[in-house]
Amino acid sequence: MDSSSISSTAASFVTLKFRCFDPTYAYSATPNHRRSFVTSSRSLTPCATNSNGSMATTENSERKIITGEAGYVLEDVPHFSDYISDLPTYPNPLQDNPSYSVVKQHFVDVDDSVAQNIVVHQDSPRGRHFRRVGPREKVYFESDDVHACIVTCGGLCPGLNTVIREIVCGLYYMYGVHKVLGIEGGYRGFYARNTIPLTPKIVNGIHKRGGTILGTSRGGHDTSKIVDSIQDRGINQVYVLGGDGTQKGASAIFEEIRRRGLKVAVAGIPKTIDNDIPIIDKSFGFDTAVEEAQRAISAAHVEAESFENGIGVVKLMGRYSGFIAMYATIASRDVDCCLIPESPFYLEGPGGLFEYIEKRLKENGHMVIVIAEGAGQELLSEIMHTMDQQDASGNKLLQDVGLWISQKIRDHFGKKRKMTINLKYIDPTYMIRAVPSNASDNVYCTLLAHSAIHGAMAGYTGFTVGPVNGRHAYIPFYRITERQNRVVITDRMWARLLSSTNQPSFLDPKKISSPSYVLFESRRQGGFVKYEMKSMQNALKQLVEKIQECGLCFRIIRNHYYAFPINIAAELTIRK
Repeated sequence: MDSSSISSTAASFVTLKFRCFDPTYAYSATPNHRRSFVTSSRSLTPCATNSNGSMATTENSERKIITGEAGYVLEDVPHFSDYISDLPTYPNPLQDNPSYSVVKQHFVDVDDSVAQNIVVHQDSPRGRHFRRVGPREKVYFESDDVHACIVTCGGLCPGLNTVIREIVCGLYYMYGVHKVLGIEGGYRGFYARNTIPLTPKIVNGIHKRGGTILGTSRGGHDTSKIVDSIQDRGINQVYVLGGDGTQKGASAIFEEIRRRGLKVAVAGIPKTIDNDIPIIDKSFGFDTAVEEAQRAISAAHVEAESFENGIGVVKLMGRYSGFIAMYATIASRDVDCCLIPESPFYLEGPGGLFEYIEKRLKENGHMVIVIAEGAGQELLSEIMHTMDQQDASGNKLLQDVGLWISQKIRDHFGKKRKMTINLKYIDPTYMIRAVPSNASDNVYCTLLAHSAIHGAMAGYTGFTVGPVNGRHAYIPFYRITERQNRVVITDRMWARLLSSTNQPSFLDPKKISSPSYVLFESRRQGGFVKYEMKSMQNALKQLVEKIQECGLCFRIIRNHYYAFPINIAAELTIRK
């Protein structure tokens, strides 16, 4: 495959179906795109599209892109003024709040933004930014008119009660809001359950308890019924706590609210114990989960070193992302092997897991294995055929890989190697989920809650809050839900883990042989365009560079379990 063939074929593409968002190429003007946003020295103002089509927004109305000089791109969040005209504004009550009297700058500047990438080269463009969180000088609600509600969805996570408490107390003490409802039982609680009035007195001590005082559930999302309930109850601020599926539901609620022209702010606070939400630095509850995981690892280590050929196996959370397992392993220093979903492994043969276990037992007399719940699922699925089963939230149902691998280890060393081992299996999943958040997460939850409140009061809607490179920002829903955050096994952090455990990579040479071709999806050609490949490193690298040079994003269809780890703009997988 030569570069000229790629270039000529790429030039024939008119409209691509993008898997990942790239404002540099995805937002060129077409006759159907009439709105654009330009920057001035003090403000960001909508204007008509000019003749050359610069600064045009996408036809997807939820994407609000503003461009500026030197490659500056602001992925802005929706605002009431985008779809409701002539709304009155009011002075922010924080300027008269005694608690904020010592603050030198009460309000965030309208042009403040947070850069997504902070490591740049000398000639790099300024890149993508998100709107900075914080109180604005003018608000779009009078305190007495606010009727807020809070809902928690999905699985449990340390810190849920802390966020609930801080939203209630923040609204009450910062903005003088006294009407806050708790929606019981997740999304379906909007139309099928009672509500709980929330006051600072009611929520005062809930941060010391695990779980959520509102209850939670998976599924139950009916957009029309939920918005009907919001409208009937007179709610005008909705705070949604949940993971990527919950944030997708919040996005649908926002779109329906906007379609109806309602003055209702929808603010998401991302919750996932697995830390698999993209863009943000980390999700709340993650620090607590890593800290609690240490107890299980410590117990496994004590059990393992107390017996001859002792093996401690600990299963930790991580359906698609192995962050808890990775960070708990690095923090512990007692782990000999860490297995995560992003890093494939195999059991038997040279370089396999069994060979490493035997080697470690001969050297140390014991070992500890940490495995994320989503690791090795492809090995189980070949036997149990459960790949397509899902729970109420649409998550793939997983087999208990901890029990499976424990039995495999027993069978291998007991029956095949005739070697006596003492294996103890520990699954602390629900113990970790149910604990209250630690001090670090409590502070973090407070910042998230206050950030969401400031945004809603300022008239922003359809956003999620979170830290980006240490600075909290308002992030459009679509950026949170477009992909999942995963461990990059070519990154230094994974290298640090390998250095700590001294484990091999476990990559099966049969699974990483050169792919024969890749497929590009094109709307214009009504399907996939096939490119032949001859060499893994050279051809693939050249292919990626050429596609990026042509301004094309792409996806490659997976027909195998191994994902080639290369740092490019789109998610890349290999078809053999």
